[in-house]
Amino acid sequence: MFWTVTRTLLEGFGTSAEIFALTLVFALPLGLLVALGSMSKWAPFRGLARADSPAWLRVLAGLRPVSALVDVVVWIIRGTPLMLQLAVIFYVPGMVMGTNPWGSGTQGRITATVVAFVINYACYFSVIYRGGIQGVPQGQREAGQVLGMTRGQIFFRVTLLQMVKRVVPPMSNEIITLVKDTSLANTIGVVELIRAGSTFRTNGGLVWPFFYTAVFYLVFVGVLTILFNWLEKKLNYFRV
Repeated sequence: MFWTVTRTLLEGFGTSAEIFALTLVFALPLGLLVALGSMSKWAPFRGLARADSPAWLRVLAGLRPVSALVDVVVWIIRGTPLMLQLAVIFYVPGMVMGTNPWGSGTQGRITATVVAFVINYACYFSVIYRGGIQGVPQGQREAGQVLGMTRGQIFFRVTLLQMVKRVVPPMSNEIITLVKDTSLANTIGVVELIRAGSTFRTNGGLVWPFFYTAVFYLVFVGVLTILFNWLEKKLNYFRV
C-alpha cells in the first residue's frame, strides 16, 4: 500500500512541479515587463499644460496612461484571491464564448491554471522588480552616462545587475509560496499533489496519505531554500 500511495503522490507531484516550472518560466520575464510598464513616464498630453492652464488641464498633462493602466491591473490581481482568479480564467471564457478555449481534459485544466498563475505571480514579481530597480542609487546610472553608455546599456549592465542582488530574498519567498499555491489548482479539478493525497481519504478512508504529501512539499521547499542560499552567497560581490 505504501508504494502504491507513493507512486500516486509522485504523479500528483509531477503535475505540481509542471505548474511551478511553467509559471516561473513565463512569470519572471513578464513581471519585469509589468514593472517597466508601471514605471513608464510616457505622458502624451504633457505639452498641453502652461503656467496659466486650468487645473484639469494640468492634471491631464501629468497623466501617464501606461503606468496608470498597469497599476490598476496589478491592484486588481493583488487585491483578489488566486482561487477566484483561477475560477474566472477557467470558467468565464467558456461562459462568454460558449466553448472552453483551454481544451478538454487534464491538459486544458493545467493550461488554465498556468495562465492564472502566470498573471498573478507576474504582478507580484513586478512590485519586487520595481523596488529593486528604484533601490539602485541614481549615482550608478549617472556614472554610466558619464562613461558614454546608452540608456539600454545602463539598464542591462548597471541597473539590472544591481537589482538582481536586491530582489533575490523577496523573490525567494514568493517562489516558495508558489510551491504551496500549486495546491489551489485542485479547485478546478487538476489532480496535483494535494488532490492525489485526498483521493485515498475519499475512496478508501485512509488519512495518512493526505499528511504524507507534506514530505514532498518539505523536500521541494528544502531544495529551493538551499538553492537560494547558494545564489545569495554567489551574488555577494554585488553588495554596495
